[in-house]
Amino acid sequence: MSATNSAANLVIDYQDVVEAARRLNGYAVRTPLLENALLNERVGGRVLLKPEVLQRSGSFKFRGAFNRLSQLSEEERRGGVVAWSSGNHAQGVAAAAAILGLRAAIVMPKDAPALKIANTRGYGADVVLYDRWTESREDIAKSIAEERGSATVPPFDHPQIMAGQGTVGLEIVEQAQALGAVPDDVIAPCSGGGLVSGIATAVKHFFPDTRVWSAEPAGFDDVARSLAKGERVGNEAGHASICDALMSAAPGALTFPVMKETLAGGLAVTDAEVQEAMAYAFTVLKLVVEPGGAAALAAVLTGKLPARGRTVAVVLSGGNVDPDTFVDALKAG
Repeated sequence: MSATNSAANLVIDYQDVVEAARRLNGYAVRTPLLENALLNERVGGRVLLKPEVLQRSGSFKFRGAFNRLSQLSEEERRGGVVAWSSGNHAQGVAAAAAILGLRAAIVMPKDAPALKIANTRGYGADVVLYDRWTESREDIAKSIAEERGSATVPPFDHPQIMAGQGTVGLEIVEQAQALGAVPDDVIAPCSGGGLVSGIATAVKHFFPDTRVWSAEPAGFDDVARSLAKGERVGNEAGHASICDALMSAAPGALTFPVMKETLAGGLAVTDAEVQEAMAYAFTVLKLVVEPGGAAALAAVLTGKLPARGRTVAVVLSGGNVDPDTFVDALKAG
C-alpha cells in the first residue's frame, strides 16, 4: 500500500490503482469501451459504455477481490478467506479464491438471486445463508473467520478492494484517450462506494475537470444524500428495490472521504427506470445487464445526467440477473 494522500488524507491514490492493474494483468478481463450510434442519437451526445458484465464472474467485483486475495500472506492464505455479499462480491471472491487455490466461505442473504448463489457455489466456495432482516452478516462472517483463522474480504470498505475496482477507471481513461475522447462525465452504479471511489481516483488523476457521479436506487441513495450533506448518512428502513447489488445501509467509512473529495454528486433512479434501461441494453445494445448494473445507464437515458453535447462514460457494473427478473424487466421496459 502506498503512502496516504496527504492533501486529502485518503486511503488510496492513483499509484495504488496502477499497482492493482499490474496484479490483475492476465487474470481480469480488460473490458472494452463501446459506443452505439442509436444511443448517441437518443441522448444527443457521445456515450462510452464500459460493460463490466463481460468481466470474469459477471461483474467488476472480481477486480477488487483478486487484488485483495493476491496480497495475502502465506499465513493468511492457509486459513482461507471469508466474505459477505448479496451476490456479485460473493462470486468475485469465490472466483479469485479458486484461481489462487484458497478456501472461501461466503455469507449470503437467503433472498439473494438464486443465480448468484448457484454461481458462487459453482466456483467452489462454501455458502452460508442468513436472514438479512434479523441477522448480521458481519457477525456471522467474523465468527467463521475466527473459527477457521480466515482473512476477511469486505465488499467495499477496504483499500485493496477500492484500488482493484479503480482499474475500471484506469481502463476508461486509457481507452477514451485511444478514441481521442475526454469524458465530460463518468457515472457508475454505487452501493458502498468501492467502485466509484476507485474510478474517481484514476479518472481525476488524468482528467481533473471530468465530473464523476454515483448512481443509486431511489430509497437507497445514501451516497447522494451524504455528498449533499457533507457527512455520512444512512438509509431509512422500509424501502425495497430490484437493485439487490446496490442496497448497502450507508457509505463506507473509507470510501466516503474519497467520494466527498472527488465526486460531483449522486443521482437516484427508480426501479421502473432501471427496468427500462435493462430492456434498452438488451434490445439496442445487445447486452444483458442486471438491475443494479443498469443504474448508471438509467440516469443517462432519463436525462438525470444530461448527455446532450457531452461525452459521458457509463459503467454497466454487472450482468448476473435471474431469468424471471430479466423477463420482468423486458416486459416492463
